[in-house]
Amino acid sequence: MKRPARPLFSILLLAAFAATLTCRAFLRRGLSPFDLEAGRKHLPPPVFNSTLLKLAETDLGEPKFKQDTENLLEGNFAGQSWRYRNFAPMRRVRSSSSIGTAHPLAIRSPRYYRFFLDFRRNLQDWARRKRFQDDIMSDLVRQVKHPIDRHYGLPVSERKYSSCAVVGNSGILLKSNYGKLIDSHEAVIRLNNARVSSFEGNVGSKTTISFVNSNILQLCSRRQGCFCHPYGADVPILMYICQAVHFLDYTVCNSSHKSPLLVTDPRFDVLCARIAKYYSLKRFVMVTGKQLEGWAKVHDGRNFHYSSGMQAIMLALGICDKVSVFGFGKSGSAKHHYHTNQKGELHLHDYEAEYDLYHDLMERPQAVPFISEKFEFPPMVMYH
Repeated sequence: MKRPARPLFSILLLAAFAATLTCRAFLRRGLSPFDLEAGRKHLPPPVFNSTLLKLAETDLGEPKFKQDTENLLEGNFAGQSWRYRNFAPMRRVRSSSSIGTAHPLAIRSPRYYRFFLDFRRNLQDWARRKRFQDDIMSDLVRQVKHPIDRHYGLPVSERKYSSCAVVGNSGILLKSNYGKLIDSHEAVIRLNNARVSSFEGNVGSKTTISFVNSNILQLCSRRQGCFCHPYGADVPILMYICQAVHFLDYTVCNSSHKSPLLVTDPRFDVLCARIAKYYSLKRFVMVTGKQLEGWAKVHDGRNFHYSSGMQAIMLALGICDKVSVFGFGKSGSAKHHYHTNQKGELHLHDYEAEYDLYHDLMERPQAVPFISEKFEFPPMVMYH
């Protein structure tokens, strides 16, 4: 790819970077969402760079994902773990004939085959809808809140949650005493089964939606009854798919779940992927000064992915009138997760770029690309 000669683009990137650095203070304390909302209306429209947009639209891991999906739909589980190979539609065993020669026989397992048919239907429908749609944010109330309202016995309407708390897992929550403030929100969204027991004073105890990635459900599926309810069996789970084969875990677990087990719309996944990559590309140029071709090597382009927290915040913006964010960010004296001893971050995420996104969502949401101009962002505040 030729190096784009765009002086204006370079100036804009440097200006944006400077603005990001000067506004880090806003991320260290809670700000009034009404003050933020008032300041948005007087900002000029953003200027998006076409080169960044085009690169962000390209998912380097998509070819492999499509190939894996096609193989699974055909019943080809080669390369998958033994757990998943057990669900192949036909299992081959050795049998001896009367003359003592061995030959393979195809034995169909009714139980596994039923799961396979359901799995294939779910995966096929999901793969068919995996495309970009800029107005998908406006459909999240119907997709997520409606089934949850029905589960809780509430009237189904287009009303959004009046306020939502998205609770991350950063160690900065320890000694924060945000528990009561978090629980005061109408809806509380928690991430990846982070436990709250013995941490209630800092993280609260209320949970409305458990938001997880499919790796979490894959671990839960190994347990008796597919138990995946650290917040109680009545709490709905919303999950995004990391690997196509994880639809097997979804298919098996969904048959026994009392509460809704929902999968994020793949169009919402595509939108989040493009936004995350756009901000990562933008930050790569600003920080390193290198050409964009070097981004994929630094960020493992084929495996690059947004974090669970980033998508949970985007979800909240679609289903809530006001969004409060807790437990995002880090400090030298804090653990990576408040509830574990994990010390490092996953390299397939670009957390710093995601913090740049959060700043824009609070201060200048119209600067976020790929989202329909018709969508109205609610006010958002971060507590650190």
